[in-house]
Amino acid sequence: MTTHGGFEPVFCTIVPPHVLDKLAQHEDPAVSGPARETLQRDAYERTHRRLTTVIGAPAVAEPTESDKPQRTIYDAKHKQDLPGKKVRAEGSEPGKDATVNRAYAGLGATFELYLNAFDRHSIDGEGLPLNASVHFDVNYDNAFWNGEQMVFGDGDGELFLDFTIPVDVIGHELTHGVTQYSANLTYFGQSGALNESISDVFGSLIKQYTLGQSAAEADWLIGAGLLAPRVSGVALRSMKAPGTAYDDAALGKDPQPATMDDFVKTGRDNGGVHINSGIPNHAFYLVADALGGHAWEKAGQIWYDVLTGGALKQDALFADFAKLTVAAAKTRFGDGGEELQAVTKAWEQVGVQIT
Repeated sequence: MTTHGGFEPVFCTIVPPHVLDKLAQHEDPAVSGPARETLQRDAYERTHRRLTTVIGAPAVAEPTESDKPQRTIYDAKHKQDLPGKKVRAEGSEPGKDATVNRAYAGLGATFELYLNAFDRHSIDGEGLPLNASVHFDVNYDNAFWNGEQMVFGDGDGELFLDFTIPVDVIGHELTHGVTQYSANLTYFGQSGALNESISDVFGSLIKQYTLGQSAAEADWLIGAGLLAPRVSGVALRSMKAPGTAYDDAALGKDPQPATMDDFVKTGRDNGGVHINSGIPNHAFYLVADALGGHAWEKAGQIWYDVLTGGALKQDALFADFAKLTVAAAKTRFGDGGEELQAVTKAWEQVGVQIT
């Protein structure tokens, strides 16, 4: 395990705070009510996350480096106590609850991508058991990794549907765990945006791997299928075209920039970590698109090498990360290959200076 200066207490949710903040101000109680309750719950969980770094997290089963996942799914039964009632263990047959089955499958899909593409055994690299709780709280509009397990809300039905529907949401949140156990990027400013972007990158790769898609076939959307029918939008974010995922009266317009020309300076959302992640997201898409084929084989391998290689600092800026991807492309694929050219050109296109 690679660590840099100790453990960083990060609480990461798939729906950004700036989206929930806007919804909380809506005049329709059916919209504002769940958003306000979700914000309150997220604030509690964020505090709990910090406390676990002080008093220690509960003990988990001893990790074993295995080629098989160790999954356990719990039902919170619309309460806030975690983990809830155990409803499915590793190897058991699917039940009648589709949410339980999707969570189980999503944990497995994440495990498989990391194992088969990168020879990583679970999110910590040492076979960490994967636990998840579904049906968390009432009308809870989020999903999160709390440092110990995954938690999924059912959504409010008005704007958000069941958070187990998109497998990339599951992969995104579990990848925060991979980052936790590797580069441990500080969750603020550009390093925080990199933290979010890495989760989007590997969340998308997990979906592509599950569907057997090439870079050209992928939709490059994060959270497709999560938005309710009344919402004018297709997903939470677009890596191919940041800023176009939604434009809705309640949600507002997708604020993600694609290049440094539109970098957003803000004190909200930990310095805009869910907003400015659009820039490195787009860089990855450009690399994958240029190289073609399965994106996890070349572009994903370069990003993984940087995340786990030990040279990425906790407070890395976009330019720091970009330089390391160039170095990783050279090391893995050579000086004269298309991989190095694609990486260099992508960062240039999004306005991140490498030299």
